[in-house]
Amino acid sequence: MKTVVVTDVERADASSIDALAAHGVATVHEAMGRSGLVGASLRPIQDGARIAGSAVTVLCWPGDNLMIHAAVEQCRQGDVLVVTTTSPSLDGSFGELFATALQHRGVRGLVTTGGARDVAELRAMGFPVWSAAVNAQGTVKATAGSVNVPITVGGAVVCPGDVIVADDDGVLCVPRGGVRAALEAAGARVAKEAESRAAYLAGELSLDRNRLRGLLDGLGVRYLSAAEYEADDGRG
Repeated sequence: MKTVVVTDVERADASSIDALAAHGVATVHEAMGRSGLVGASLRPIQDGARIAGSAVTVLCWPGDNLMIHAAVEQCRQGDVLVVTTTSPSLDGSFGELFATALQHRGVRGLVTTGGARDVAELRAMGFPVWSAAVNAQGTVKATAGSVNVPITVGGAVVCPGDVIVADDDGVLCVPRGGVRAALEAAGARVAKEAESRAAYLAGELSLDRNRLRGLLDGLGVRYLSAAEYEADDGRG
């Protein structure tokens, strides 16, 4: 494997990144054709945080956080640090000191397939983290990895400069070249959901609004009274 630090990563437009954050993970994920999620293995250590930022990617060896130290220098205002390892590792490679350095540089949060520690301090300082574990087990600084190369995070390939959206629903990767399309599709979805919300508040049923009665009928779903169900013994 190459051990490199790439220094000149191209980033998406800041206003587009902020707009994706406002829409949130679930909306953008659906708008992208249900793609881009890293999966359910990464969970937030806090409640209520919603961020988006350009990915600075880090590939470490298991039990080693040397390349996170190298990555801090490459981070800019509005970035999100995304860390994984060459093989599975849940060691606590990230804590309050890293967060202090990153927060000073304007980094919006961390996404890691490994573990995080100093959770109380991270929450108190308002530095959001999505991790696969909370783990006090420490790490060493001994083996070279890479910064700003493509990495695999759960079910998503994350390239440096891709947009990471993260909130209570999980973590999503929007390819940098697809940001504009994702934003347009998310805006259309938000407008459609606003219309549906108003309809539901007025009493309309989702079965009717989404024309699902015909689908149920086509799938063989029958409507029975309680007496009919008992007579049918539930097996009809």
